Amino acid sequence: MTENLKLQDLIQNDWKNVLKSCFDQNWMAQLEAQLASEYANQTIFPPFPDLLKALELTSFDAVKVVILGQDPYHGIGEAQGFSFSVPNGLKIPPSLRNICKELTLDLGIQRTQSDLTDWANQGVLLLNSVLSVRANEPGSHAKMGWEKFTTYIIHQLNTREKPIVFMLWGNYAQQIGKQLDESKHLIIRTAHPSPLAANRGGWFGSKPFSQANAFLLSHGMGAIRWA
Repeated sequence: MTENLKLQDLIQNDWKNVLKSCFDQNWMAQLEAQLASEYANQTIFPPFPDLLKALELTSFDAVKVVILGQDPYHGIGEAQGFSFSVPNGLKIPPSLRNICKELTLDLGIQRTQSDLTDWANQGVLLLNSVLSVRANEPGSHAKMGWEKFTTYIIHQLNTREKPIVFMLWGNYAQQIGKQLDESKHLIIRTAHPSPLAANRGGWFGSKPFSQANAFLLSHGMGAIRWA
């Protein structure tokens, strides 16, 4: 039952120590209480055990690239606990379709899988700013406290010695990334890949994937296999 679970119990890697001070805060206790109520009384995505799946798949030390999303998909079976990804076999959401189109334009890669677990396993942290959502109610868990938590995650990554590529897609992500250290990290700012934003310009042709790999290779880190 979710009422007895703590978010910190969902993390078993180095993020547990990195985020320890967050889990001791009053606002975290309030967030957990709200989540327990929401899961008990509403249909919430992703399933509770997958709330911190992004951190579970990509340890703090392993992060090479951060891709910031907003909140999880709100349809049945879509949200996996990490941004932009959906299980293979489901209809590909429009934003992910445009991500795959830009991947082809940028690197000539035809990606066939909608599940982005392979990216996460290579060091791509697929982090939403808000980590839960009510079914069919996008943005319904905004302002519950998730933003404090994920902003702290970004802060900790920003202060890490090893450089990172931050992909800030759209105004929302760019606001979160305002305080990033551009002397150390690569900050890639583009339009959001959603159809409305992408079709206005600034997404197609932005080449975020080749930029990321060039930076990683120049700093002695392995390139991401985006296919």
